[in-house]
Amino acid sequence: MRVSITSKLPLLIKPFLLCLFTSLFVLLFIASQTPLHRLTSSTTTATNSPSISTSADLRIRSGYTSYEAYIQRQLNKTLNPKLQHIWTTRDWDRKVRVFSQFFDNLKRRGLLSNSSRALSIGARVGQEVAALRQIGVNDSIGIDLVPRPPLVVKGDFHAQPFGDETFDFEFSNVFDHALYPWKFVGEVERTLRPGGVCVLHVSLTKGTDKYSANDLYSVRPLVEMFKRSDLVEQRKIDGFGLDTEVVFRKKKKKTMTD
Repeated sequence: MRVSITSKLPLLIKPFLLCLFTSLFVLLFIASQTPLHRLTSSTTTATNSPSISTSADLRIRSGYTSYEAYIQRQLNKTLNPKLQHIWTTRDWDRKVRVFSQFFDNLKRRGLLSNSSRALSIGARVGQEVAALRQIGVNDSIGIDLVPRPPLVVKGDFHAQPFGDETFDFEFSNVFDHALYPWKFVGEVERTLRPGGVCVLHVSLTKGTDKYSANDLYSVRPLVEMFKRSDLVEQRKIDGFGLDTEVVFRKKKKKTMTD
């Protein structure tokens, strides 16, 4: 009897091994589909996205069932009473001082002037706007989902509430909060005047906060999305958790003599 049972063991193992290999193949196939949440994918949170060859360097975070759900999550941060208290008290002077240094540096490099009409995108309670006005850029305003008069007006950076070619200078350190980065960039280029400058502070090497909607790993996706602008410069910074400053200048319109 022992010999009989032993002789049947290979026959019993074969179906088991076949099932095991099939399961491993299925798991490997599922794992290979992870890029579905990248910029070039077709998901509920990233529809109508352009084709960008460097999609591995820009990933859209999953988890939003609708645009309204995304907006509500952003509002949860902006309307948080504890954060609002911090932003308007102990953080205010420090952030205005640091932003003033950033903007003053941009002035010395010829990228910003006192005569510039400036916009701060995702300005929260308005520290960036206060900093711009403090260094002499008086025609400055910010936009955010929640207005904060007189420094910040209500606006969604996916659809800015301004006309075409309104600003000479636009600044943002909330690019990582854009659910649709190509719309964010498109609105910057729409509202920026020819020759105007856009400065973004982004994180390329560190993780951003839990409210971020995308993760950026190089400037290549930005260069591809800024179709109507030239990359002016890129430099390392220490800006409240963000490590890179990227500067674009919108191309001037060609004339008949060009």
